[in-house]
Amino acid sequence: MTLAKEESGQEGADDNGDMTAGGDGYTPSQRRIEREAYKRARSRRATAIAALSTLATGAVLYLVVVNAPGWQRTKETFFNGQYAREALPKVLEGLWLNVRLLLICGVAVLVLGMLIAIARTLRGPVFFPLRVLAAAYTDFFRGLPLIINLMIVVLGVPALRLQGVTVDPVLLGGTALTLTYSAYVAEVFRAGIESVHPSQRAAARSLGLSNRQALRYVVLPQAVRRQVPPLLNDLVSLQKDTGLVSIGGAIDAVRAADIIVGRSLNYTPYIVAGLVFVALTIPMTRFTDWVTARMDRRRAQGGTL
Repeated sequence: MTLAKEESGQEGADDNGDMTAGGDGYTPSQRRIEREAYKRARSRRATAIAALSTLATGAVLYLVVVNAPGWQRTKETFFNGQYAREALPKVLEGLWLNVRLLLICGVAVLVLGMLIAIARTLRGPVFFPLRVLAAAYTDFFRGLPLIINLMIVVLGVPALRLQGVTVDPVLLGGTALTLTYSAYVAEVFRAGIESVHPSQRAAARSLGLSNRQALRYVVLPQAVRRQVPPLLNDLVSLQKDTGLVSIGGAIDAVRAADIIVGRSLNYTPYIVAGLVFVALTIPMTRFTDWVTARMDRRRAQGGTL
């Protein structure tokens, strides 16, 4: 019986040299084992080369920096441990304001950007004025530097002394961020809407859906899914630019660091604030990369975007 099973296993060998032993399960062939061992060896070799290259590059950069003539002075001015320990709690306390601005402005930007994009893609001559206004809005705020927009809103609106209009620099700064980023997000949404093939809308209309229903249930879901990566990139940029509200006096992470710098004339708190923003941004950046890679794989496999 053993001989019969061995003969059966030999008959089950495939073109790649893989072998099945009757009903006892899969048994890889020697060729397959050697191929997988070769792949593992190549992977280990590539990892070792990458690690050595990274260490060598880091060592060269370190030697260049520490051997620079002004390194000691730079170290005391920008990398002072005492001022870093002093600044970290206050920077983290101010960071909570940046996080709140990100959450509130992010939602406002997505909503306003979507409305502007829809206005720009409305069809029919009756909507021409609305399309022109939406296009003028995006052109203006995409062309206007964010820092100038912040100065105009944060410093100019209180100077008008309008009744019932807030002078809170946080609210005004958030408004300026929303105005600028909604113009960028509107173009992202518009690109997504226009990327949906017209046959999708025509098919929806043939099923009895109105223009509004076709836009809501057919066009927008596809457009939003396709534009998730660039939308996340805009939110990452918004997360960093929330630090600019400090120009109006709001005590965020950047302003908290600036107060310590003004008192000590040491720039280490700026480094601390920058590293805190980097640590806050990296998770969202990696999530954006993961979403982009996932959508690319689904697109390559012919799946639904």
